[in-house]
Amino acid sequence: MSRTPPSPPTAPPPSERGSITYYNPQEEREPDQAPLQWSLIRRIWGYTRPYSAKRAWLIVLTLLRGFQLPALAWLIGRIINGPIAGRAGAAVYWHAFGYFLLALFTAVTLHLRQRFALELGEAVVHDMRSELFRKLMAMPMAYFNGTKFGRIISRLTSDIDSIRIGVQDVVFVLVVQALQLSVSAVLMAWYDWKLFSLMLLFAPLIWLLNEKYRAEMSRRLRKLQETWSRLASTLAESVSGIRVTQAFVRHDINAGFFQRLIDLHGENNVGVAQASAVFVPLLQLKSQLFLGAMAWLGAYGALRWQGWLHMEVGDLVMFFFLANLFFEPVQVIGNLYSQALTAMAGAERYFRLLDQPPAWMDAPEAQTLPAIHGRVEFVGVGFHYQPGRPVLQDINLVVEPGQTVALVGQTGSGKTTLVGLLQKLYLPTGGRVLIDGVDLATVTSISLHAQMGSVQQNNYLFTGSVLDNIRFARPEATEAEVRATLAALDCTDLLEGLSAGLATSVAERGASLSFGQRQLVCFARALLVNPRIVVLDEATSAIDSFTEARLQRALEILLRGRTAFVVAHRLSTIRRADLVLVLDQGRIIERGTHDSLIQAGGTYARLHREFVSGQAAAT
Repeated sequence: MSRTPPSPPTAPPPSERGSITYYNPQEEREPDQAPLQWSLIRRIWGYTRPYSAKRAWLIVLTLLRGFQLPALAWLIGRIINGPIAGRAGAAVYWHAFGYFLLALFTAVTLHLRQRFALELGEAVVHDMRSELFRKLMAMPMAYFNGTKFGRIISRLTSDIDSIRIGVQDVVFVLVVQALQLSVSAVLMAWYDWKLFSLMLLFAPLIWLLNEKYRAEMSRRLRKLQETWSRLASTLAESVSGIRVTQAFVRHDINAGFFQRLIDLHGENNVGVAQASAVFVPLLQLKSQLFLGAMAWLGAYGALRWQGWLHMEVGDLVMFFFLANLFFEPVQVIGNLYSQALTAMAGAERYFRLLDQPPAWMDAPEAQTLPAIHGRVEFVGVGFHYQPGRPVLQDINLVVEPGQTVALVGQTGSGKTTLVGLLQKLYLPTGGRVLIDGVDLATVTSISLHAQMGSVQQNNYLFTGSVLDNIRFARPEATEAEVRATLAALDCTDLLEGLSAGLATSVAERGASLSFGQRQLVCFARALLVNPRIVVLDEATSAIDSFTEARLQRALEILLRGRTAFVVAHRLSTIRRADLVLVLDQGRIIERGTHDSLIQAGGTYARLHREFVSGQAAAT
């Protein structure tokens, strides 16, 4: 008669019984970056195989892009040293036209490379998200009981997004930048190795400055992201719990806590701006200093018609362009390397979840459960989430087809776990659960669930209309069938009275409906599939007495010929049960009808007296 939480309060640790392994993920710290691992890179690259044609074109365009900008710089130098220096007017126009065509081809190549990279990256993360979602849908309840919801969302969002950046940006941009740097270096060394050698003296300084800037900005941006996450989660929690906040007059306390978070986030924002204000001018200054030094030396060599620094004016101009193309990748590659490490961390977490074996799965030889009559047996069933802390012990029970069984007991006595074993949400760690003499361990979960109906304690509704939610388990059901089910429940008017009737949109988690209406939608959803076994986990716990009275009348008809397990604290539900089971600390301590247990004067009679006295005090 007291409520049982829908899931165990503690996570199941690793333990084994035969082939069954219950997994409890460790509370690991999730690093932002991880070392490059070729095994992960190959595995991510494998997701591009279905798009091999686009990948091939992208590789070709990437290689072309790496040569094009240095080629443009080289062509400028050739034009200056050739037709311009020789004052050949017609040749200048032809060379300029050739330069224009090459520049246009470069722009087209850039467009196609970026487009194909974005499409390939999106295709990869689309497949990865679909694969991980299918994996999650196949995981048993033991995994979700031991894993934070936010961690699962993070795998599907931020971790895969970091992999997307690695695919569409890091790989191909890195190739472009590396080629651009290499080709520029070769051209500069070919035309004037002496000036190129002097230019290389600046490279270590520029690299160190870029690395310092990247490391400092990465640290500050990480702090900024952490405070932003805390702000977002605090805001969401405050809005969703606004009724509790107002009821307990927590306005000022919560506002003060949120104000401190805002102040901290503002300080981190200022810190990022300060770091940028210091390093960006330094990065620009080093470029200006280098170009100034090169201009001085190059101009000296260009003006002197002899000597070891002598060079043509066109070569000097080409050097200016090539020098920018040489040093620009230094900073870009540093940033790409940081993004690659972030992508590696995301890939590690993604594949760790994808490769995680489920706590249990249907046996390879599992058969489809044939049409059932509804005879249920528990034979010596035991279950635990943690070794040495049994939740159910030595459960022996036989329920004939069409019987209704009521489960009562204090919170944590094992009621919800017992019906969870019946639904094969878990596998017993001892004993067997049978339906019509068939061990559930030998049948597929899908074929079992197709013949069962369930209304859970947390009456969850999905985004959509009321009609969509009712036929969730039978999408092919017609509106007429839905209305017939509601008529049988004698609750058509309760849902038809909504603003748009059955077409009424359901807000997030059913917030637009009353608690009783949400319960009725879930009940109709379960009964629409015409189940042979029905599990009601405190299904009428939040419905008012008038609605419950109408529902109880419908239950007498709808449950006739069906086996029903009812976890309930409502006396009216228990009185109609063919069998009442009293659970305490995972054991069945009393069984019988309502009247026989009252006469026995045991635990059930005491719970009954407490319930009746509580009802009297409430009135």
